[in-house]
Amino acid sequence: MSTLDLKSVSKSFGDAKVLHDIELSIKDKEFVVFVGPSGCGKSTLLRIIAGLEEATKGTLHIDGEDVSDAHPVDRGISMVFQSYALYPHLSVFENIAFPLRVAKMPEAELKERVARAADILQLTDKLKLKPGQLSGGQRQRVAIGRSIVREPKIFLFDEPLSNLDAALRGDMRVELSQLHRNLQATMIYVTHDQVEAMTMADRIVVLNAGRVEQFGTPMELYHHPATKFVASFIGQPNMNFLPAKVTGTGTTGLAVQIDGGPALTLPVETSSAAVGDSVEVGIRPEDMAQGSGGLKLNVSVVERLGGTSITYGTTDAGTRICAALDGVANVREGETTELVLDPKDCHVFDASGTVMRRLQAPELAN
Repeated sequence: MSTLDLKSVSKSFGDAKVLHDIELSIKDKEFVVFVGPSGCGKSTLLRIIAGLEEATKGTLHIDGEDVSDAHPVDRGISMVFQSYALYPHLSVFENIAFPLRVAKMPEAELKERVARAADILQLTDKLKLKPGQLSGGQRQRVAIGRSIVREPKIFLFDEPLSNLDAALRGDMRVELSQLHRNLQATMIYVTHDQVEAMTMADRIVVLNAGRVEQFGTPMELYHHPATKFVASFIGQPNMNFLPAKVTGTGTTGLAVQIDGGPALTLPVETSSAAVGDSVEVGIRPEDMAQGSGGLKLNVSVVERLGGTSITYGTTDAGTRICAALDGVANVREGETTELVLDPKDCHVFDASGTVMRRLQAPELAN
């Protein structure tokens, strides 16, 4: 068992409060990603879990034991940093073995652990090399190997792929996911890249200004964002937000008039809405399609990506939006096209940025 529970964890640096009453419960063998913009508190939260920062308030439990005041080495945690922090004069073998030598582990067991980690990370044929002879991805694997040999209860990763190029980051995402499956270990991973979060996580913690906006599976966050912030942060390209006015409420949903666009009846609960209220209708670029009688898009830029044409422009009301259309879509820069919005694909956000709950019609369940 390697569970982690954070209870009312807060952190302040002088008068600046960077974490606000964080409540999280991470399951055994779960891969959880902390994601959010720079300055949201995700790395500070990871350092508190590691014991490198002390929480101003709250408690931290590992496997049910309160370790809030425990020394980092006594928490059963291993951390992989953004920097590889390898010793350039030592071989790959000795870099991986370093924490075991510090712990004065018997040589036979040390060699066995290093060999096992090297096999998992496909580094067996690199053990005699120095870090300077390795690629960036191989160096990162060495840093991960140094964590594996310690056999920690929980692995922590602080933006470990940010120094790699785009292609190598994609490869390493796959390798880390496979590593998680092979080790069956609890892992917590910090990133600002929502693609990394969506592709690797069992569950994602979305942080904003030191608060948890939402904690759920990638598909829960994608299909059922709790706030406008989550909706805008998860998904690539970003969700579009169309200003609208409420024109009616009823059992079938919320009637709205989109600024510079069509009138729609959206299947959401209306108890908190009134005629005349300002709302925003959110729709993802991939949920928009060309068709008559829809939203007019004055096209400014088209990115042809083969299977998809990412189309940018403005509505007649001047709202900037993006549509992910078919790769052979008939759209050209400087022209106008029409986009159809399916009400069931739309999200509605009130003035505070909170999502309005969907009606529980059979076709909208889950």
